Amino acid sequence: MAKLWHKDYELNELVEAFTVGEDYLLDTNLLGADCVASLAHALMLEAIGILSMSERAALKKELLAVIEFADKDKFSIQRTLEDCHTAIENYLVKKLGDAGKKIHTGRSRNDQIIAALRLYARDFLLQFQSACMMLIRSLLDATKQYQNIPMPGRTHMQIAMSSSVGLWTLSFAEQLLDDLCLVDTAYKLNDMCPLGSAASYGVPLALDRELVTKLLGFSKLQNNVLYVNNSRGKIESIIIDALEQIVLTLSKLAQDLILFSMPEFAYFTLPQELCSGSSIMPQKKNPCALELVRAKSATLAAYSLQIKSIIRALPSGYNRDFQETKAPFIRGINTALACVEVMNLSIQKLKVNEKNLLKGFIPEIYATDAALELVKQGVPFRDAYKKIGLHLAELKSYDPQHMLKAKTATGNTGNLCYNKAENEFNKRKQLYVNNGIHVENTYTKLLGKRYQLFKAIF
Repeated sequence: MAKLWHKDYELNELVEAFTVGEDYLLDTNLLGADCVASLAHALMLEAIGILSMSERAALKKELLAVIEFADKDKFSIQRTLEDCHTAIENYLVKKLGDAGKKIHTGRSRNDQIIAALRLYARDFLLQFQSACMMLIRSLLDATKQYQNIPMPGRTHMQIAMSSSVGLWTLSFAEQLLDDLCLVDTAYKLNDMCPLGSAASYGVPLALDRELVTKLLGFSKLQNNVLYVNNSRGKIESIIIDALEQIVLTLSKLAQDLILFSMPEFAYFTLPQELCSGSSIMPQKKNPCALELVRAKSATLAAYSLQIKSIIRALPSGYNRDFQETKAPFIRGINTALACVEVMNLSIQKLKVNEKNLLKGFIPEIYATDAALELVKQGVPFRDAYKKIGLHLAELKSYDPQHMLKAKTATGNTGNLCYNKAENEFNKRKQLYVNNGIHVENTYTKLLGKRYQLFKAIF
């Protein structure tokens, strides 16, 4: 089978292996997206008179067949074909002859791969947002369950002030809701149709770019055809950067869980099915999944840096360097999703040990509270601070529950304002559901059969 660019010579075998790299393997992820984009492109070619109705119908039938084969892992891409675009087009030519040869009209592999990546990324981001919302839901549920369970607050890893498990869980829920704002921005920037830009400079055909944008359900057309190709890698890096912020938050959550589940603390007990063992020490139950979440936050940052380093000094227009951005992008998004799913499982199955938490409430934890009692009696804070600090041995204990409830300022243990996070969760949930329904309806209309993006939306 021929390469799309094949003419009257053969590529050196070493050069072929070097230039193709693992692209043909990575492209198995993009088969469905490339077929969907080709369906929209074919409808547009019919609209402007390049394809007949019967040719377009035949192309649709075979593109749907490729999607079905891909879903069953029965559509292979050989290294000699370089990528999914060549494999699909050769399949169409073999099945349909001239109709298959016409599908590439007005299109370059440059805007073709960008379109496939945009569709693939859009589906992924909806899935990722859904996974994040499930994790946030777990944290919110834990907050309601444990909001009144005292937990020693620490700074510099030393006993600081009284806190609660609910304050701890809600802190991560609120942070993740804010982190998702960056994912929302990445989704918006990715949601632009690149088709019709060809190899950076358009083509002298009356392509209806607006029609393709509508057919694929993109929120807007990416207008400037040179900008389309210049944005390759840039959009992918923005997505990875946004995901990295989510996983950066998870790395701190993972570290807390690792630390506070140590026998010396035993604030929490991790479910044993999430912990692997040692090859030599029979007693070990290691929090390996959480340790890897911690490590993978750095791996994700490296993927982002890799993409940005590749595109940093490229001239305008297409350059083969872009090919090297595909692997870190695909690996990066899969890494981020796995981290979210593992962390959700960890929170759902976490056991909170209230007795061990209460052991941390030694008298020193109330030092600031004691100083503020003097302030209420008219003593200047700095004097109260010094007096308590010089007489720590005389500190009395307080009722932990009472001290939690005494902190009534907004966002404190006695006034978590849980409903603020719940309202933000519901607002964001509706946004994601609407986006998911839009994409599902778009694909259903384009494919002519029911398309289900999610098995369930949170």
